[in-house]
Amino acid sequence: MQNTIRVERARYKITQAELAEKVDVSRQTIHAIETGKFVPSTVLALKISRFFNTKLEEIFLLDNEIED
Repeated sequence: MQNTIRVERARYKITQAELAEKVDVSRQTIHAIETGKFVPSTVLALKISRFFNTKLEEIFLLDNEIED
């Protein structure tokens, strides 16, 4: 799973620690998600997308998108 969290953080000018505090996880968790070492739970993914006021699928992208 790929994500655009780092890009969104830059757009909002916030650190990993600030985002972590807003979504109630550790900074290490945000780092692990950004680097692809951890796949967030559905609840956490929703919290992150809600914080950035964007659609879930604009932040989290499947590596192998299913094509019609």
